[in-house]
Amino acid sequence: MAKRIDVSGLNAFYGNFRAVEDISMTVEPRSVTAFIGPSGCGKSTFLRTLNRMHEVVPGARVEGKVLLDNEDLYGNGVDPVAVRRTVGMVFQRPNPFPTMSIKENVAAGLKLNGVRNKKLVDEAVERSLIGANLWNEVKDRLDRPGAGLSGGQQQRLCIARAIAVEPQVLLMDEPCSALDPISTLAIEDLIGTLKEQFTIVIVTHNMQQAARVSDRTAFFNLSAVGQPGRLIEIDSTEKIFSNPSVQATEDYISGRFG
Repeated sequence: MAKRIDVSGLNAFYGNFRAVEDISMTVEPRSVTAFIGPSGCGKSTFLRTLNRMHEVVPGARVEGKVLLDNEDLYGNGVDPVAVRRTVGMVFQRPNPFPTMSIKENVAAGLKLNGVRNKKLVDEAVERSLIGANLWNEVKDRLDRPGAGLSGGQQQRLCIARAIAVEPQVLLMDEPCSALDPISTLAIEDLIGTLKEQFTIVIVTHNMQQAARVSDRTAFFNLSAVGQPGRLIEIDSTEKIFSNPSVQATEDYISGRFG
């Protein structure tokens, strides 16, 4: 079941440096929300606060609230590992486990969660590869190394791995930046399909991609180098790209900076 995210008053720090400041937003279930903005404005840092990956960095911490269907992900006693099972993540560069086969890559999270039944694992692997639109390409070579696939196939394998544990939210940090145009189109088509089942948040430097795949777009910026990133505005993607409410958003989208 896809879940709604409500963020209020969120600040993210690396040591004493505040990377993002006072961010509040709602991400609706079964939708795609895109984060855009210039490099260094905190998009990826903020994305990683949504599944508690930010605090993996030594000295990193978060203040504020992230509610997943009204459950505070930073509440007392909440297990960060359990959060990451519920809120999956796909990274910028495809990162299949190099020593594992295609099947083992998809099943890795299931095995970590203690699923040992071969029939259940096989069903989940097939279902996830179908969901990632990769099954027909790999079904006859599941025992071959995942690292032997093309870049675009590797990224879809990583998406299959992420959805195999049945998360409610899928975070994607520039999932197409290392891919060729044909592979990028395949991932974009896949995002459109996956949103029927998941809540999706994507960071992208490609504004055309944000316009193509997202329902809502959030524009981030920073007032000066060394200052924290801030959410400038969030609205329907159509409005952000056609009639933004803030001049800085219009300046960025029209290419005046960034």
